Amino acid sequence: MTMTEDKALASLASLCSKGEHCTGELDDKMRRWGLDEEARQRVLGYLVGHQFVDDARYCRAFINDKVKYNGWGSRKISQALWAKHVAEEVYAPILDSVPDEDYLCVLRPLLRGKWPTIKGRSDYERSMKLIKFAMGRGFDLRLIRRCIDEMGEEAEAPDDDF
Repeated sequence: MTMTEDKALASLASLCSKGEHCTGELDDKMRRWGLDEEARQRVLGYLVGHQFVDDARYCRAFINDKVKYNGWGSRKISQALWAKHVAEEVYAPILDSVPDEDYLCVLRPLLRGKWPTIKGRSDYERSMKLIKFAMGRGFDLRLIRRCIDEMGEEAEAPDDDF
């Protein structure tokens, strides 16, 4: 499908006015439409210049949504942004600014819910499987260990409800 530069600009401006998108997504779309490099750069230049698209704004929204609604850790988010061709210089500072507590608020219930479903010959084996599960969701080992340690402390704490 070949599209003219003007039609591509109108289509992408309309798309960007409805939701956040990054320049990598838009460039991929224009490439599929058959626009040459110079035309793609002109369209992207216009969209960026008129604030239809802003990779930093996109990253803030993307990171917030993936942590809160998808339960992703920083590594998985970083990989997803890399796959969308967002520059690391853009997303790394935004990702680094997310407090550990935001990740922990997602990770704690995730691990507590998963623990009873994990089968293993020992608590050590179950813990390793839980760590593997959490790492698959993109969480840092440091945060995973912290949550597992908290779970262990809760299990060892005496019950004062009498």
